[in-house]
Amino acid sequence: MNTKELETFIHNRLHLEEFASSDISLNGLQVGSPVKEIKKVVCAVDASLETFKRAHEEGADAIFVHHGLFWGKSIAITDSHYKRVAFLITHDISLFAAHLPLDAHPALGNNGVMARLLSLEDITPFGSYHGLDIGYKGVSKKGLTIDEITNLLGFSPEKGLNVLPFGKEKIHKVAIVSGGASREVLQAISIGCDAYITGEASHEMYNICKEEGITMICGGHYQSEVFGVQAFGKALKDECKLEAIFVDIPTAL
Repeated sequence: MNTKELETFIHNRLHLEEFASSDISLNGLQVGSPVKEIKKVVCAVDASLETFKRAHEEGADAIFVHHGLFWGKSIAITDSHYKRVAFLITHDISLFAAHLPLDAHPALGNNGVMARLLSLEDITPFGSYHGLDIGYKGVSKKGLTIDEITNLLGFSPEKGLNVLPFGKEKIHKVAIVSGGASREVLQAISIGCDAYITGEASHEMYNICKEEGITMICGGHYQSEVFGVQAFGKALKDECKLEAIFVDIPTAL
């Protein structure tokens, strides 16, 4: 499989065209020759120089990330941006990114994976962003505690966990939007959720959660977005027969 063929697979599998008008990320191929042969892919959350160096050490031909290098406007290739792009070109490593498509995908996305890890039922789309739902909501019939949720998702204070524990002790109705989506708790409140799961905490939402009686579990931006790249790596193995590994470079934020 070459770079162009992998790009086509990513476009089709994650439905990138559906997000063209709503996502400022340059989704798909960001750096690379279309004819380069791809055998090994490193999957990671962030397009950092550390990620690129780890990929080179692993002998990867390509990198697939959630947070890429290009975000909707032209920027000069200087400083850190220059170092990153230069490293990829020097070592002939292709870079692919999928931002909102990897939040929203029901099977391979951050939010769908979290919903399944919690064994939620009646899972349906949630979290309108520029006209598209990028998260999911569902119901735990038996009810879950905060500790059960954080354990199932691998959230911890060391990885950036913050909890606003203002809801019911037993959580049944849950909404999920990964990353920096604290304001979407307002949508969760509007539909009567017991808890809302996201990545980053927000000071402005603290008193709203307290007054509305909802629990907000903020697992850390990074930690809430490992699920999609891990799931997509498995798809690359199973469907493309590529070697794919997840490289974990946590930020604790």
